Amino acid sequence: MTAGPPPVTIIAPAEDRLDRVVTAAMPALSRTQVRRLIESGHVQVEGVTAEKSSTTVSAGTHIEVDQPLAPDLDVAAGEVPLAILYEDEETLVLDKPAGMIVHPREGLHEVTLINVVRARYPEVRVIDSSDRGGVVHRLDRDTSGVIVFAKSEASQYALKEQWRLREVAKRYLAIVEGRPDPAAGEIDAPLGPDPADPRRRAVVERGQSARSEYQVLEQYGDEAALCLVRIYTGRTHQIRVHMAAVDHPVLGDFLYGRESTMIGRQALHAWRLTFTLASNGALREFIAPVPPDLRAAILELRARHGTPAASEIGPLA
Repeated sequence: MTAGPPPVTIIAPAEDRLDRVVTAAMPALSRTQVRRLIESGHVQVEGVTAEKSSTTVSAGTHIEVDQPLAPDLDVAAGEVPLAILYEDEETLVLDKPAGMIVHPREGLHEVTLINVVRARYPEVRVIDSSDRGGVVHRLDRDTSGVIVFAKSEASQYALKEQWRLREVAKRYLAIVEGRPDPAAGEIDAPLGPDPADPRRRAVVERGQSARSEYQVLEQYGDEAALCLVRIYTGRTHQIRVHMAAVDHPVLGDFLYGRESTMIGRQALHAWRLTFTLASNGALREFIAPVPPDLRAAILELRARHGTPAASEIGPLA
């Protein structure tokens, strides 16, 4: 039998939930993966096997985590289906599922979206010598929706130029906490690393410029609102940080807000994306259907508050 990698030793830096501490110390793993490791008996706290992800550990607690075996990524990637919204000889437009990272990074032992794209389209492998050949832009792991890949070096350059010059229209659906007032507005606030937490971004005085616009499509009492958010820049965690900065964090965002019983991730979906195709110069808009978990949360909130469906979204049922 092949021995697995040695356990990872973690010393809890502060009192917190066990799954949060492990996720922060092992960023290559998602919180869902960490929970599965805990629930399957692969995490020990002070030498005792942990049973619950929600266990509170104090500062200085000694934790050991059995690392999962690295999968054969080429084989695994070939088995993952792609939700293709559009493709031609130069461009691939996909509906990214929540929970999948876009491209590989050091220490990550799981299939990424670029692994899956390269398994289906081997020509993407030779675009350049990096692990990001074909990548035009990115979405957070737990954000779903429209994402674009290039199928040649020329199209990658042409598409990335559109993003750099801010010629792309990016519209997201987000369920946010509370009642935004006003119901439509602009957030123009620079973003950079959070000096208090390396996992997070924050509004900082000398950060990169970042501009977002939001519009409430459906209001659910004072509990939550479904917003259409357009971003004019593409900073890391931009919508999540901007909405949290105005006291309306995205529902289910445990990093900038809090968890939700209605959805197991941040309720954020890259809904509509408009850009010019590299192949023929046509301006096109692509729409990713509202995914089941976000749809279920919207329907629950509509039913709870008697809110009619906005015309832009429709009934969803």
